[in-house]
Amino acid sequence: MSYKERPVSTNSASVAWLTQESYDRLKAELDHLSGPGRTEIVARIEQARSEGDLKENGGYHAAKEEQGKAEARIRQLTQLLRDAQVGEAPADDGVVEPGMLVEARIAGDLERFLLGSREIAGDSDIDVYSEKSPLGAAISGLKTGDTTEYIAPNGKSISVEIVSAKPYAG
Repeated sequence: MSYKERPVSTNSASVAWLTQESYDRLKAELDHLSGPGRTEIVARIEQARSEGDLKENGGYHAAKEEQGKAEARIRQLTQLLRDAQVGEAPADDGVVEPGMLVEARIAGDLERFLLGSREIAGDSDIDVYSEKSPLGAAISGLKTGDTTEYIAPNGKSISVEIVSAKPYAG
């Protein structure tokens, strides 16, 4: 077992790793939202607008709110897909990197989580930590058996031991 002292930077600009399946699923969502989804919302806004006074028109305000959420999701997906690294799962070499299912003893408790983007996990209920998070930045590049510490947002130093790191299969 080795101990590695690692500087932690939360400002690193890293790309999100996505499987081809995740990329295709997100691309289909983006295509729908920016095409037929956008058209449907505009039609609902126009329908509600034709009903008269907009101040008291709940349907109009609901459609405008839905439009705002859809546009925010379009921006999020556009950026994610533009910056994504798409490919096969990382090698099964025990090295912690995006796309790996990690088992780690964190402050004495055994935890299992995916390192990477929430979008990789899809509808799964698995915990996901970004590689940009304090924990993710501290453990990236470590191997099974390595230990380190990181500073949590509350200022406490937390010990971490990597128990295993396997490619996430979905």
